[in-house]
Amino acid sequence: MPDLKLSSAELRVLELRGLIARYDYEYYVLDAPSVPDSEYDKIYRELQTLEQAYPSLVVADSPTQRVSGTATNAFGSITHRQAMLSLNNAFEQSELEAFDKRIREALGVAQVEYAVEPKFDGLAITLTYEHGVFIQGATRGDGYTGEDVTHNLRTLRAIPMRLNCENPPQLLEVRGEVLMLKRDFDKLNQAQLAKGEKLFANPRNAAAGSLRQLDAKVTATRPLTFFAYGLGVAEGVPALTSHGAAMDYLASLHFPVSSARAVVRGVQGLSDYYEKIGQQRQQLPFDIDGVVYKVNQFNQQNELGFVSRAPRWAVAHKFPAQEALTLVEDITVQVGRTGAITPVARLKPVFVGGVTVTNATLHNEDEIRRKDILIGDTVSVRRAGDVIPEVVSVVVEKRPAHARRFEMPTVCPECGSHILKQADEAVARCTGGLFCPAQRKQAITHYASRRAMDIEGLGEKLVDQLVEANLVHTLADVYSLDIHTLSNLERMAEKSAQNILDALNASKDTTLARFIYALGMRNVGEATAKDLAKHFGNLNALMAASIEDLLEVNDVGPIVAESIKNFFSEEHNKSVIAALLNAGIHWVETEGKQQATGNLVGKTFVLTGTLPNLARDDAKALIEAAGGKVSGSVSKKTDFVVAGADAGSKLEKAQLLGVAIIDEANLLAVLAEGEAS
Repeated sequence: MPDLKLSSAELRVLELRGLIARYDYEYYVLDAPSVPDSEYDKIYRELQTLEQAYPSLVVADSPTQRVSGTATNAFGSITHRQAMLSLNNAFEQSELEAFDKRIREALGVAQVEYAVEPKFDGLAITLTYEHGVFIQGATRGDGYTGEDVTHNLRTLRAIPMRLNCENPPQLLEVRGEVLMLKRDFDKLNQAQLAKGEKLFANPRNAAAGSLRQLDAKVTATRPLTFFAYGLGVAEGVPALTSHGAAMDYLASLHFPVSSARAVVRGVQGLSDYYEKIGQQRQQLPFDIDGVVYKVNQFNQQNELGFVSRAPRWAVAHKFPAQEALTLVEDITVQVGRTGAITPVARLKPVFVGGVTVTNATLHNEDEIRRKDILIGDTVSVRRAGDVIPEVVSVVVEKRPAHARRFEMPTVCPECGSHILKQADEAVARCTGGLFCPAQRKQAITHYASRRAMDIEGLGEKLVDQLVEANLVHTLADVYSLDIHTLSNLERMAEKSAQNILDALNASKDTTLARFIYALGMRNVGEATAKDLAKHFGNLNALMAASIEDLLEVNDVGPIVAESIKNFFSEEHNKSVIAALLNAGIHWVETEGKQQATGNLVGKTFVLTGTLPNLARDDAKALIEAAGGKVSGSVSKKTDFVVAGADAGSKLEKAQLLGVAIIDEANLLAVLAEGEAS
């Protein structure tokens, strides 16, 4: 390499980065490389040499920085600026027609223009660019908060580190999917086989696992790619009036977008596109599990808005599930985080829906009886996308003479507590909620939650660490933690550990209502816990209560009473409660049977939407202080629905049932006067 001065070196570095970005785009996005690998490697090495000679020229978005740094211990979390909402699904033509009808009627038009595209079967992510430079990337997570996988995403050469435009937007969020092409998946598994290592089940699992590697250098060895399918927050972009225009804009910035996208009109256009993509599905270079339809015009999307966690203006039209025949070799049970006992069919391995299936959910005992599934039967197994495989039906004519019926166990295989099924539920449950290992994480996380014992810092991730390290077995064990134990955990400094201990100590001074709710009894929410505390006044009276005693409590019916009685009848649960009290949990006890007072006694409210001044918790506290009850769902027994901005399905149901709908001002009047204005 010639000896260059800094100014000359800077110009050459910029030139080399531009060439590499162009070649990456041609190779990874267009699949049309214009130079041989040897030429690419030559200019890449020249760039590395220049940056080593002039460290001041190294920038975060340089191609040489795609893989850098050391392995991380865990992923941080990122709150999305704009929620990454899920889509409602359509499986039948009638559901598609109903979707189109709802859109037309809501917009008051005869025909709607839709943007249509394949539904990628990968891992949804969001990319954030500031002034044209990639700064952050995250997984979808729960739609509101995702995992920070920025370092790993930098290794994907299909993702531009700098936007291809002269005047980049101040802020741009690009939504898309990380996936693995079929050909790359096959090569990866061939390499795994050659090394004698475990094969990946399917391209989606391989992509998700590769992106979530703790070491970005491992991710860099995996053949991942990316396709953009939409925008999040966009500031300083050209005026975009439609989804189709937004996709063209992303393509101009050198983001990979699906060449199979299109714009169609009306339900017939949607149906024709679905059939076309379905026929091409096997020939596509990547896996898809359906197609996505979006109202194309942004002004119409804004008019339609959202319902719950999904947009009204979009739907995913799934392809029919794939099925295969296999044998049920046995039926066992699994214990879920909430104590649900789920029967699971242990199957003779069968390849279906792109993976080898060995287990399938049977949901519950009633479902097994309804489908007449016996151990030893030949069954049809279905898997659709990410849905857990399930047994669809039995081939009765293939039933062997030795086939036998499954019997639900009477005690929990994890803890030995009794298994019970309430009359109103199809699911059987373990009653050892405070003791059962399978329910341990759920029980502790709920116990520590803000509305229960309010132990700040004792969240899900810390609980996972404590349980997996066998440091905590029951709720009471959290009060035995010390600063040495906590400070030795991952991402836990001594100050953070002390904060946890302080929060644990503060939680010991509580109320009976909070403690009852924190125990996590089935069907016992905050309102019922408060009613129980008012009625009985002390824990011993509640624990000794009969079904008849419990039925005297406001709003406690036979099912709730049975849940409470069963919970306190379990010796394991009583032992944990005793240990909690010995740890110092205390509250002020009362004589019990206190009746609610106030002008709203007997009135039930439902809160929906965002109120202009009152936070939802504040509004709830005011209603309860006046003797009213706040419910999470609307029914004929609801007296008032308090609706704020962006109210959703609860408001619609209230209108349907003829329930009185009031705003914040009306609520304050009701609180003051005892009647709606």
